Amino acid sequence: MSEPFLFWHVEPSTSSKFKFYDFVLNYHQRDAAHCPELAIQHNQAITAVLDGQQRLTALNMGLRGSMAIKIPYKWWNSPDAFPRKTLCLNLRALIKANEDGARYDFRFLDDEQAKRADDALWFKVPNILGMRAGPEMLSWLVKHDLPNDALNHSFDILHTLHNVVHNKPLINYYEEEAQDIERVLNIFIRLNSGGTVLSYSDLLLSIAVAQWKQLDVRAEIHRLVDELNKTGTGFALSQDFVLKAGLMLADIRSVGFKVENFTAENMATLEANWPDIRSALLRTIELAASFGMNGQTLRADSALLPIAYYLYDRNVPVNYVTAGQFANDRETIRQWLIRSLLKASGIWGSGLDTLLTALRDAIKQSNSSTFPVEAIMKAMRTR
Repeated sequence: MSEPFLFWHVEPSTSSKFKFYDFVLNYHQRDAAHCPELAIQHNQAITAVLDGQQRLTALNMGLRGSMAIKIPYKWWNSPDAFPRKTLCLNLRALIKANEDGARYDFRFLDDEQAKRADDALWFKVPNILGMRAGPEMLSWLVKHDLPNDALNHSFDILHTLHNVVHNKPLINYYEEEAQDIERVLNIFIRLNSGGTVLSYSDLLLSIAVAQWKQLDVRAEIHRLVDELNKTGTGFALSQDFVLKAGLMLADIRSVGFKVENFTAENMATLEANWPDIRSALLRTIELAASFGMNGQTLRADSALLPIAYYLYDRNVPVNYVTAGQFANDRETIRQWLIRSLLKASGIWGSGLDTLLTALRDAIKQSNSSTFPVEAIMKAMRTR
């Protein structure tokens, strides 16, 4: 296991603005419908494994567990459709690297497959944990009536396995002692860049999960993303869009994806206003769809956020998208949106968080009962 692990030792604290322990538990609890909630131990130091979880899982499965894969053409409810397989090592295989660089013959086999020896001698790897080096290993091999040359060869492989598991310090790790979650999250994202892609918002969303008291923020956001993307002929919005919209519409001081913006106080504000924020986002996407837009023609999702804030701040009714009394207002929004999208690369690129904050201030400070296009354009021109 050549790649290192990153451990973070977190001292207990009752006055911290958020509990990192909650974050760790809820980050791995991707789907609350399938993963049970874990008990939270307060006022206790913990060591969090920030990277290497998949390697630890694979190592534990090989040394202590098993796996089961469905046999083709078997019924799913058949008791023998998922035979239990244990990691086995062929003690009679030649020690020669293959094209992938593997020198030993490891396979997951069920009991019947392991017994069909032919010219192989399969040793269940988990048994090495309780086996002592030397005579006990030799005794196990002698029971299989191996000729002398094969006996010596098999003993060498078994002894190597025992030495690797019990003696060699093969797991490398780096311990991060700083109590700065911003630094730790950045390290985590860099380490994980070669595996399953995680955005910064994935980790911040996990912090939000620990902060909401009544609603499941992850379920709410995922449900809303699905609903938004099904509007009209379809959009391609992400949880980043909804999370950014939540920060903007809840009037949280900064809309940036930073840990300091995901305090318990800010998340309480977001949760309290979530029904209205959700409604405003639905109206916004319905409005964009009425303009003939979809996931292919909407060049910058962020261009919808000022519209969403306007609809939220003015508390527009549910029939805003269809009511005749708002026709002129909708046309003003449509023209502004199209113009801003034509300049998408120059407007909705770098410095986005600062721009969104400025546009939010312009909308909020405007006394106009209609979409304040002039105030918005003025704020955009200063960019």
